[in-house]
Amino acid sequence: MTEKILIIDDEDATVELLTILLERRGFEVVTALRAEDGLRKAYRTHPDLVLLDIMMPEMDGWEVCRKLRELSDVPIIFLTARSEIRDVVKGLEIGADDYLVKPFSMRELVARTRALLRRVALIQQSLMGENRAALSRISRGPLEMDQGTRLVWLNQQPLDLSRTEFDLLYLFLRYPGRVFERDYLLENIWGEQYIDHDRSVDNVIHRLRRKLGILGEAIETVHGVGYRLHIVK
Repeated sequence: MTEKILIIDDEDATVELLTILLERRGFEVVTALRAEDGLRKAYRTHPDLVLLDIMMPEMDGWEVCRKLRELSDVPIIFLTARSEIRDVVKGLEIGADDYLVKPFSMRELVARTRALLRRVALIQQSLMGENRAALSRISRGPLEMDQGTRLVWLNQQPLDLSRTEFDLLYLFLRYPGRVFERDYLLENIWGEQYIDHDRSVDNVIHRLRRKLGILGEAIETVHGVGYRLHIVK
């Protein structure tokens, strides 16, 4: 599967050069010249890695990194002209995985990108190798569900959910804090073609919230994007 890289940088020349370089090496590239556009594309395209410039107008790379980390553990490499050690430390402390100072070697950039993607892939393989029965059972606060038996309990009482309601809740519990777009949910849970303004997701979310009672408030609406589960303590 082709790995997707999102470049967020306000310098046209840099973005164009990186795009050519990475596409020639087999990567799919998504680009954004503004921080807010970069965040939107990160939420919508779910990249495998983000190359992020720090010095951008309106919203700098530090803030973009913080916002990405609120929702995702996508690997992030900072690209910047700032070489002071305090900037390096700051970048790593707020969630970046690596740091390259401009001007940098393109060969080094590709090498670091591939190394970081390999590390993430190894972690994911390790997680997949865990006991699948244990992974299928999820407990968060008073909620418990088992994917294998498709049973759900709320405060130790069975909860009657439809297939779609179960699949949505399992996805939210499996990845708490992650934002899921309506289009993503339609494609991956409904598994069929849909039309603009399809209200299927919103309707099922409404029913699911009602069945969960006060816990339904944990399913948050991210306006203009989709839904996420606020982590249940």
